Amino acid sequence: MTDHEVIVYTRPGCHLCDVACEILQKYGLSPRTVDINSDAALVEQYGWVIPVVFIDGKERFRGRVDEVLLQRLLVEK
Repeated sequence: MTDHEVIVYTRPGCHLCDVACEILQKYGLSPRTVDINSDAALVEQYGWVIPVVFIDGKERFRGRVDEVLLQRLLVEK
């Protein structure tokens, strides 16, 4: 399952972001994290609505990762 590109938009100290990454790793994914504080455009785009999870270039989750939906997404591929 590691053939998926996974990006998690986050900021330091975000507990939900840590949980999201743990769930993604549980399913064999290797998320790349991007600190939105490093880019003013990302801060403007996402604000406090984090984590934001992109899988294979598509936004799939905001706030929390739903494991049932994640499993369905991974089976589709």
